[in-house]
Amino acid sequence: MSSREPARNMSIIVTKGTLDWAYPPFILATTAAAMGLDVTMFFTFYGLGLLKKDLDLQISTLGNPAMAMPMMGMHVVMPNIISAIPGVDAMASSMMKSLIKKKGVASIEELRQAAVESDVNMIACQMTMDLFEFKKEDLIDGLTIGGAATYIETATKCDINLYI
Repeated sequence: MSSREPARNMSIIVTKGTLDWAYPPFILATTAAAMGLDVTMFFTFYGLGLLKKDLDLQISTLGNPAMAMPMMGMHVVMPNIISAIPGVDAMASSMMKSLIKKKGVASIEELRQAAVESDVNMIACQMTMDLFEFKKEDLIDGLTIGGAATYIETATKCDINLYI
């Protein structure tokens, strides 16, 4: 057993913007906030899209060899080659959204709202906003706009730093 004090703050770098990659950072952030930690999330590159007011998140089967969807009483693995077939990502996204709803899992919009209500500090990367031509009006309210230095200033004071 360690006599060290428990972690009191955490930061998460969010770099992915697909439906399946949106869950880990929001679940970890809201759970940590519920446990009393101060949480900062830094949204950069494709992760920035998770802060858009209107979300229509999809899954990409490409590069996800561990992806197995429950179908017909078993788990069907989706090989990478299947992503070359038109409409497969849309079908997989539809199946995942249906599964999420059926199992009563919170939506990304609900988890994001829970993060807002839990006072999670969400930083939208200014450089990424400029690069992808996002305007502040495109994003949800209450964000901090900042760059790497803004994030690093916070991260150097955190007990836990995660990259997702």
